[in-house]
Amino acid sequence: MQDIIRESKIVYPDKERQKATGAGSSEAFENLLKRSQEDPEAFWNQVAQELHWFQPWKKTISGSLPDFEFFQGGISNPCYNLLDRHIENGAGNRTALIWEGEDGTTSFYTYRMLLAEVNRFSNVLQSLGVKKGDPVAIYLPNLAEAFIAILACFRIGAVYSTIFSGFSEQSLKDRLSSYEPKVVVTADASLRRGKITPLKEKVDRVIDSISSVDAVLVVDRSGTNPSMEKGRDFWWHEERQRASIHFKPVPVEANEPGIVFYTSGTTGKPKGVVHAGMAFVVQNYMYAKYHMDHHPDDVFWCTADVGWLTMHIWGVAGSLANGVTTVVYEGAPNYPDQDRFYQIIDKYRVNKLFTAPTALRMLRSLGEKALEPYDLTCLDVVSLVGEPFDPETWHWTRDVLGDGNICVNNTWGQTETAGCPLAGAAWLTPMKPGSAGVQFLGVDVGIVDDEGNPVPRGTLGNLVIRKPFPMLCRTLWKEPERYYQKYFSQVEGSYYASDIALEDEDGYFWVVGRSDDAFNVSGHRLSTMEIENAVLECDAVSEAAVIGAPDKIKGEVPVVFVTIREGFSTSEDVKKQIEQSIVKGIGQLARPQDIFLVESMPKTVSGKIMRRLLKEVQTKGSVASDVTGLEDPAAIDHVREVVTESMDSKI
Repeated sequence: MQDIIRESKIVYPDKERQKATGAGSSEAFENLLKRSQEDPEAFWNQVAQELHWFQPWKKTISGSLPDFEFFQGGISNPCYNLLDRHIENGAGNRTALIWEGEDGTTSFYTYRMLLAEVNRFSNVLQSLGVKKGDPVAIYLPNLAEAFIAILACFRIGAVYSTIFSGFSEQSLKDRLSSYEPKVVVTADASLRRGKITPLKEKVDRVIDSISSVDAVLVVDRSGTNPSMEKGRDFWWHEERQRASIHFKPVPVEANEPGIVFYTSGTTGKPKGVVHAGMAFVVQNYMYAKYHMDHHPDDVFWCTADVGWLTMHIWGVAGSLANGVTTVVYEGAPNYPDQDRFYQIIDKYRVNKLFTAPTALRMLRSLGEKALEPYDLTCLDVVSLVGEPFDPETWHWTRDVLGDGNICVNNTWGQTETAGCPLAGAAWLTPMKPGSAGVQFLGVDVGIVDDEGNPVPRGTLGNLVIRKPFPMLCRTLWKEPERYYQKYFSQVEGSYYASDIALEDEDGYFWVVGRSDDAFNVSGHRLSTMEIENAVLECDAVSEAAVIGAPDKIKGEVPVVFVTIREGFSTSEDVKKQIEQSIVKGIGQLARPQDIFLVESMPKTVSGKIMRRLLKEVQTKGSVASDVTGLEDPAAIDHVREVVTESMDSKI
C-alpha cells in the first residue's frame, strides 16, 4: 500500500476543459473549497439560496455533532426543487427520465410529464390517508414507478424508505417491522437476468404481522396476476387513472425527516439511517454539480439499484436538482449480453456515468475487443463509489474506456454520510489514481488513532468527520441511543466512520477498508485493500477479495479469492504469481494461507463484493446470512464448492 501511495502521480485536468466547468478554473474551485472549509456557514447559506424556498431560514447552522440542524426554520419542498423549479425556468419539455427494462422496453418522461405522474401518485397516497410525516415503504426494482413514488413522498412530505427488491422475505419483514409503514408500494414481480421473481407474494406473507400497514399499492410489471385483498391491495394503474395531475407541494422544514434507509453493516439488526429531506437535496445538488460537472444537456446514468441510497443521492437528488436527463436501467448491466453496459452508453449517448469499481473491473475483464462495436466518445466523466479503487483499473477507465479523454473521479461516502465528503471536482481537482480524493466542499475530515489523537500524514488511522454537513444522518429510526453509541461514542465530538484511511503528503485520502476488515498477522495490522492491490498487479487477475482467517499461531492469516480475466488459464502458475506479487508488494508476513480461483464473487447489485460472506464460507463451510440481496446468489454455492474441493484435497 505504501508503495502504491509513494509511486502515485497527480494527474492534472486539461486547462481547456476547466473553462467549460461551473467554476471555470482549478484556481477558482480551490478558492471556493478553501472558503467552504474556513466558513462553512457562509458557504451553505450561499448554496441553499440557489434553490427555491417558500420561507427563508433563520439560522444556517445550529448546534454541533451529534445534534445539529441546517437552514433552521427554512420552509420548502424537495420535489418542488427537483421538478417544478426547472419547469418554471422553461425546461418543462427537457427529458428528465429515460427508463429501459431488461427486456428492451423503454419509456421517456419530460420534466412536465414526470411532474404530472408524481402529482397523480401524490393524490393516490393522500386518498389512502398518507399525510406529512407518515412512513411509506417502497419495495420495487428499478422501475420508473419507483422514482415516481419517491418524488411523490417528497411532494406530500411523507417519509419514505426503499427496500431492495432482491431481499428475502425475512429481510423484508425485519425492515417493515422496524419501520412500520402506513403504505407499502411494490410490484407483482421483478425481472432480472431473465428471471421473474414474485414480490407481491413476499409482501403477502409478511404483511399480516405489520399492523401499521393500511394499504399495498401494486405495479403490474410482469402480468403474474397475484392475489389482491379487497380494501387493502390496489393496482397502481387503476388508481393512477382516477387521480388528478394537480397536487400542491406540502411545505416542509429543512430538517424534517425525508428518508429512512436501512443498512445492516456486518453485524446486528438493520439500522434505519434517517436523513433530512430538504437538507439532503441541498447538499447533493451542490455535490453532484461539481462531482459530475453537471450541465443541463447531460445524459447521466447511475448504475445502482434504487434499493441502495447511491441511487437516491445521484439518480434522484443530484441529477434532478441539476436539471439533467437521468437514465434508469432495470436489469443486470451484463445481461443478456456481457456488453449490455456499453450498449446503454452508446444507445443513449450517456456522457456522465456513476458506477462502482467492481463494475469497471468487470468491463476491463471483457478485453478491448468488447469495446470495438460501440462509439463511446460521448463519455466525459466517470465517477464511482463503493469500495477501494485500484490504480490499474483507474488508468484503464481513463485510457481505454475513455480513450484518454475523460475525467475519472473516485470518491468515498457511506449510507450515513449520503453523498461523498471525499472526492474531487470533475475537470477541476487534480486526481491521484487509487485515492478517494480530497476533503470536499464544506467538510472537515481527519485521521486519528484509537484514542482519538490525530496521526501524522502518511499514517493509517480511523477516519472521522469533525464538523456536521447538511446531508449527514440525523439519527437512527426509533433508536436515538444507538445513533449516539454507534457513531459518536468512539471519538468525542466526531462522527466515527469505522473506516481505516490515511491522508498523504499532498492532502489526498486513501480509504483502505472497514476497520472490521483489517486484521492482525503476528501483531502486524494489514488491510484488505493493501493485499488486494498487490493481487491486482497480476495481469491474469480481474477481481480480488481478501479476508482474514483465524490461525492458532499468527492470530489471523490472509485468504485470497480471485476471478481470472478472459484469455488466462486458471492454473497453479497463476496462484504462484499471486503469492509472489503479495510477498513482493507487502512482505512474507502477508503470504496467503489459501488462494481460491472462482468464477464469480458474491456481490450486491451495486457491485460491492461481500467479503463477510466469503469469510463465512471459508471459516464455517456455509453461509447463515441472508444472500437473497446478492446480484447472483448462486455465486455463494460456487465459492463453497471451490473452497470445499480445496479443503478436501488437503486431507
